[in-house]
Amino acid sequence: MSKRNSRHKVTFPNSRGQMLAGILETPAAAPRGFALFAPCFTCGKDVLAASRICRRLGELGIAVLRFDFTGLGDSEGDFSETNFSSNVDDLKCAASFLRDEYQPADLLIGHSLGGAAVLAAAADIPEAKAIATIAAPADPEHVLKQFACSLDTIEEHGRAEVQLSGRPFVIQKHFVDDVVGIQEGYIQQLGRPLLIYHSPVDQTVSIDEAADIYNRAMHPKSFISLDDADHLLTKREDAVYVADTLAAWAAPYLGK
Repeated sequence: MSKRNSRHKVTFPNSRGQMLAGILETPAAAPRGFALFAPCFTCGKDVLAASRICRRLGELGIAVLRFDFTGLGDSEGDFSETNFSSNVDDLKCAASFLRDEYQPADLLIGHSLGGAAVLAAAADIPEAKAIATIAAPADPEHVLKQFACSLDTIEEHGRAEVQLSGRPFVIQKHFVDDVVGIQEGYIQQLGRPLLIYHSPVDQTVSIDEAADIYNRAMHPKSFISLDDADHLLTKREDAVYVADTLAAWAAPYLGK
């Protein structure tokens, strides 16, 4: 199979009319199927894990759209005005774009908080036949641990500037209220095959979160250990391993 993917820069509107930026990775031959990839919290479409996994999936015959959530990367909007629910909404808009302009997404893939987002969005993307999460928390509220020392400031002043992955971001109180208020139950109601990736040595999201997702989900469900990988899959071989095993697992669900 040819390894010469084509990379297309695309834009599509979110529900507020702001333009979101994405990259559609397409294989040289006709795609076996289409996937939608949601990056980790505050990460963009060009973060190493997203780009390496999506490029490898393209080499394996799966077209993948990865994109920047509102207010991140090349997408329009103000990050401080976003929250988990708006991320879920962005995912739905990305799925609509694929559906209208190319082919409906066969596969949903999400990394870290992006994994929680695809689990939450899946009910409104019924064409997706299978779902995969990578280093994802079972509940979006878990993300608050990344800036726990600022929660009192956010509560008192309505906002705070926090450092995430070495960069400053403004987190507003509505973000905290949103993740705290997310209703549980959508993992049990997926109604589709689920593949969970997690490293037992993940220092950002404990592997206990993977166990929680697994226990909540109904069969068919699978778990693949990422052994000594870090949370962001910074080693190329870890990202390639995810793509290779994911393509093999998803094969029965593609192009149906």
